[in-house]
Amino acid sequence: MARFGSVIKLRPGAFDEYRAAHAAVWPEVLEALAKANIRNYSIYRKDDLLFAYYEHHGEDHAADMQAMAANPEVQRWWAIMDKLQEPIATRKPGEWWAAMEELFHCD
Repeated sequence: MARFGSVIKLRPGAFDEYRAAHAAVWPEVLEALAKANIRNYSIYRKDDLLFAYYEHHGEDHAADMQAMAANPEVQRWWAIMDKLQEPIATRKPGEWWAAMEELFHCD
C-alpha cells in the first residue's frame, strides 16, 4: 500500500459548487476509484486550498491511474471539476493536483 497527498487551489467563488458535487459523487466515479485500487480517499479544504489524501492498494499505480483516466465518466467528472480548480504555481510539469512529499506517518 502506498499513500499519496496532493494540493490544488479552488477558483474564487467555486467552493459551493465543489462541495455540492462532492456531496453526491457519481457512482461511476466511485466505481472507477475502487477499480483503480484507491482506498481511504479524503479531500480537505482550508481557505482556497484543497488537500487530497488516498491510499493505493494495487500493484501498479501508474497503470491504475491510466485506466481510471481513460474512463469516459471520470473524464466528464474531471472536466467539471477542472473548471472549479486552479493548479498551484509550484506544481511539476504535467501535474494538475501537485504531489506532496510525505514527511511523517504514524499508524
